[in-house]
Parts: sequence; C-alpha cells; structure tokens
Amino acid sequence: MKLRLILRSVLFGIPVGITLFDSVGYVARVEGISMQPSLNPNCDEVDYVFLNRWAVRTYNIGRGEIISLISPKDPDQKIIKRVVGIEGDVIKTLGYKKPYVTIPEGHCWVEGDHTGHSLDSNSFGPISVGLVTAKASHIVWPPHRWQNLKHDIPEGRKPLGLK
Repeated sequence: MKLRLILRSVLFGIPVGITLFDSVGYVARVEGISMQPSLNPNCDEVDYVFLNRWAVRTYNIGRGEIISLISPKDPDQKIIKRVVGIEGDVIKTLGYKKPYVTIPEGHCWVEGDHTGHSLDSNSFGPISVGLVTAKASHIVWPPHRWQNLKHDIPEGRKPLGLK
C-alpha cells in the first residue's frame, strides 16, 4: 500500500515538475566573464539566476533585459546576454561587418556587459526573438548576491536616438 502511494506521487509529481520547469522557470548557473560586472563579478564564484520562461511566451522583449537564448553559432549551447536593441533600433556596432545595423522585425541585438570579452551580436548579428528561451530576473545564489537584475544598458551602447 505504501509503495503504491509513493509510486502514484512520483508518477504525478514528475509531469507536474517538468511542466513547471518548462513553462514557468528554473534556476541556472551562469559561467564565464561575458556578463561582468552584472553577473559573476568575482571570478572565484559563479552566480545562479532565476530564468523566467513565462515572461517570454509572448516574445515581448525590452531593451536592457538580460535573456537566455540558444546560441546562433551552436544550437546545443545556451548563452545569457543583455538586450541592447529591439526591432527598428539603429545600433552602432563593435566590430561587426557593418558599422551600423537597423534591427529587423522579429529580431533583437544582444551583447555581453563585458565589452570585448563576449560572443554576441557583434559576432553573429541580430538574433531572432524565437531563439530567446527566458528572461533572467533575479540572482538567487550566492546569498550575499541576492538581488533583482537591473534593466540598464551600459553607457555608450544605447541605440542611436535614445537618451
């Protein structure tokens, strides 16, 4: 009887858990220096962030938000970057094949906060919002770093015409 109850709980709990992770969100480890100083400011420890999948279900992505996306260079890899420009914005690039890019419909421009140490839109161009998997909303670990993530675009990286 006890085994039947445990088995029933597991068979019910696994699909519910998968559904929550798949549609609501999950905690992920952020590795690397590309988002310093916002994430992983100290190379001795890594940040864990809450990735909100529910927030991107309508593909409503705003400037300054930190997002998780499927890498356009390697579909098996997820990367985390800041949205610098959205469709219609004109971006002054940093080493991209064109000095200025107008972001096409259904795309955005993403960059790491650690300029020059990031594989981002300056390498692969505007990314389709369909590659976005979640928005990073909070640092949840380590405890001394608990905080909401700010939606600020680094100085000098705002789209042309925005103050």
